[in-house]
Amino acid sequence: MAGNHEISMKTEVGHHEFSGETLRDEVARIDALATAPGTTLESFADLDEKKILRKMDMRLIPMLAMLYLLSFLDRGNIGNAKIEGLQEDLGMSSDEYNWCLTVFFFTYAAFEVPSNLLLKRLRPSRWLPFIMVAWGAVMTLMGIVRNFHGLMIARLFLGITEAGLYPGCAYYLTMWYCRHEIQLRQAMFFSAASIAGAFSGLLAFAIAKMDGIGNLEGWRWIFILEGLVTVIIAVVAFFVLHDFPETASFLTEKEREFVVFRLKYQGQLQGKGYGHTQVAQAEEFEWRYVLDAFKDWQIWVNIFVYLGIVCPLYGISLFLPTIIRNLGYSASTAQLMTVPIYITAAILSVVFAFLSDRVGKRSPFIISFMLVMIVGFSMCISSTNPRVVYGGVFIVACAIYPAFPGVVTWLSNNLAGSYKRSAGMAIQIGIGNLGGAMASNFYRQKDAPQYKLGHGLELAFIIIGVVAALVLLIAYGTINKRRDKVIREGGEAQFTVEELSTKGDRAVTFRYMI
Repeated sequence: MAGNHEISMKTEVGHHEFSGETLRDEVARIDALATAPGTTLESFADLDEKKILRKMDMRLIPMLAMLYLLSFLDRGNIGNAKIEGLQEDLGMSSDEYNWCLTVFFFTYAAFEVPSNLLLKRLRPSRWLPFIMVAWGAVMTLMGIVRNFHGLMIARLFLGITEAGLYPGCAYYLTMWYCRHEIQLRQAMFFSAASIAGAFSGLLAFAIAKMDGIGNLEGWRWIFILEGLVTVIIAVVAFFVLHDFPETASFLTEKEREFVVFRLKYQGQLQGKGYGHTQVAQAEEFEWRYVLDAFKDWQIWVNIFVYLGIVCPLYGISLFLPTIIRNLGYSASTAQLMTVPIYITAAILSVVFAFLSDRVGKRSPFIISFMLVMIVGFSMCISSTNPRVVYGGVFIVACAIYPAFPGVVTWLSNNLAGSYKRSAGMAIQIGIGNLGGAMASNFYRQKDAPQYKLGHGLELAFIIIGVVAALVLLIAYGTINKRRDKVIREGGEAQFTVEELSTKGDRAVTFRYMI
């Protein structure tokens, strides 16, 4: 392959051996080799792509899943703490409790874009563990709050420190995997959220038995122990996480070039080839790419799809134990009844992500799951039978968890250019997660046990999301057909390779995934 052996270097490179300029130099070196003149897909014909993907899966996914499990566990365990007496012990009204849920999302949304930009410019193996230590410390300190104001301030800081984890991990995966294979990885990592829901119930059930130890209530131990575990895992992550494909110690030099090559040329000509004109996606940081993300219509339409999924997601994760308990079950039984819901949702999330990657489409799955969510909430709102309501929330959860990685993946698939994708995903997740602030107030104690207002509002957001998804589907299809026509007429010849690279997903050679 042209230019591949101009610089000799040892194959194995530890991801913590690099620092500063050395890391940037190695990234630039591998990037240059991957995009050298004469380099084509056939240049890597001797490599086993499936073997490389398996290597990446084993080294990346388990650790990311553990990080997100802890993140979701730590933000949602307040729901478990509530039914163990948090609200009564702190002398809070139901409105004050809901405010403590709400303020988390204000700071969480505000800090997501800055965090994602820092992730790209800094080292993921340093940045992600750093923010983990920060939120683990905050979570531990939540165990010693004494009143409403203390809890609210702690939740504000929890939002700041957790803000970078999910959008950071979701974006981090796009640095390694192509768009036709990433939803499975997003789902494998995100399924940790549903497993966290199951663990949350089990752990809360067990930890609550510590009530009285150290003169602390059981719900305080939920915060303290889960916070300490987060700090410990963060230390492990510092040594286990890898930074970028260009510096991956578990790949040979040629394998690293191949991973970079396939990422830089993805998304062209419907993703089935590398095209008439090879156009590498722009990687250099320029503020115009960030501004481009804020001005891109598809991100703002996608946010409405995201809201149609994330509002039910937070409604379920924050209030599921309370909803079940108000059906007439004890606190401990309610905790345990959440477990089968989350385990089933985790399995379905991975299964349908595999199918979505296999057929190369996102919208049919997303829209179908949103329609299933409508069925589930309709069961909850129309019945007073505890079994029917439990069945309804079961169905809702089993549709939410497969849909969520789908909507995040769909947008990331359709944003070209590393920094635009970074900013765009953070905008989607950051602004979209304000839906969590709204969902925190959907389920009021005075509406128990039917919670008609809460279920009704969830239904409204889902319907809006379905409409937005249909708008995206039609728009993407129309644009793709228009670009096909331009290509057939040789229209790409009027642009230089550099111009097409700068245009990113607006280039005539780029095809939106539907």
